[in-house]
Amino acid sequence: MKNPGDVLVQPPEQERYAQWQAWGTRAGLAVLLLSFAAYLLGLSEPHIEMSRLPELWVHPVDRFLELSNTPTGWGWLALVHRGDMAGLLGIAILAGCSVACLLALVPLYLARGDKAFAAVCVAEVMVVVLAASGWLIGVH
Repeated sequence: MKNPGDVLVQPPEQERYAQWQAWGTRAGLAVLLLSFAAYLLGLSEPHIEMSRLPELWVHPVDRFLELSNTPTGWGWLALVHRGDMAGLLGIAILAGCSVACLLALVPLYLARGDKAFAAVCVAEVMVVVLAASGWLIGVH
């Protein structure tokens, strides 16, 4: 049982993961906010003009993509300079935070000789990267 005066000490890997997660989350949110502000203020040209959105939103996604000439998969990266597409970078940062966090743990685990945990971290990163690649569903 924990005494009221006891100090809770977190293992270094939990501290590192949390620190990296906090940095990644802040970076992703900053990119989201800045890109949205730039979009609203018209600082960057959008891929799809706002005036066209109501006419496009009524279509199924395949037709929307066709009519708006919007790429699928990682094709959005080519349009990241566009105001309405820039926000996707923030979403990608938020979604990919765990990859950086897990990779940051590998040196800690290896330094203490815990090869199994290091391998699990690398395997998790490989699964996330494979899933994000689009190869599993045929989108490149």
